[in-house]
Amino acid sequence: MARLLVRPHLRRMSNDPADRLARLIAASRRVVVFTGAGISTESGIPDFRSPGGVWSRMQPITFQEFTRDPAKRAEAWRRAFSGAAGWTGRRPNAGHQAVARLVQAGKVSAVITQNVDNLHQDSGIPPEKVIELHGNASYAACLDCGQRFELEDLRAPFEANGAPPVCADCGGLIKTATIAFGQAMPEGPMARAREETLAADLMLVLGSSLAVYPAAGFPLLAKEAGAELAIVNREPTPQDACAGLVLHEEIGLLMTAVVTRLYPAPQT
Repeated sequence: MARLLVRPHLRRMSNDPADRLARLIAASRRVVVFTGAGISTESGIPDFRSPGGVWSRMQPITFQEFTRDPAKRAEAWRRAFSGAAGWTGRRPNAGHQAVARLVQAGKVSAVITQNVDNLHQDSGIPPEKVIELHGNASYAACLDCGQRFELEDLRAPFEANGAPPVCADCGGLIKTATIAFGQAMPEGPMARAREETLAADLMLVLGSSLAVYPAAGFPLLAKEAGAELAIVNREPTPQDACAGLVLHEEIGLLMTAVVTRLYPAPQT
């Protein structure tokens, strides 16, 4: 069931949720999509905070614990290689594919994501169009020099001796490229997200509870800058009252219908 909060100038739309969102996107020149865990649960990736989510099954390891405690560091790497969090190894779903289609069509200028699963890139969106606020779980990086490391290159040495990897170039600690609790938000992605947010005329939120800051501040910033705000999420969010359109729908089905309305297949 969809709940619709529609501003006066949108009331001429039909009652069909996909039609309402498609018309809103069609009327926009520059859409920024903001995604959270809800878009990836349809790929089988658990979210963070709900019952049965990642943090209900395992205690998060903070950045300070990782850097100061060798045992915690080793545990973090055991989790990474076991896939215990379930963030990697999945395939993009219909929601990701629909967003990729909007990017390909030039309607969406950027995707700002709280997710670390790399599924937007896997769906075909150019990496430079994806702004990852919480990092990426599919590779690792040196905390000192920033050199990138592929997880599979680090697996065999760790499994052989159990020692957390260190950078061969500078001796720094290597960590999966996610932003841990207590770790500073990445300056570059935050700056890019702000720039894209201020340039948007529509911010489309897909699958975020909008409860985790500072990331959740971007939709509000877009609204304050004059953009329309549309939210698609299974549960209500704290920002629903600010949005011109709120839909409680399954993202994959809804966004597939939206893209079909915007870009219908040619008749044969």
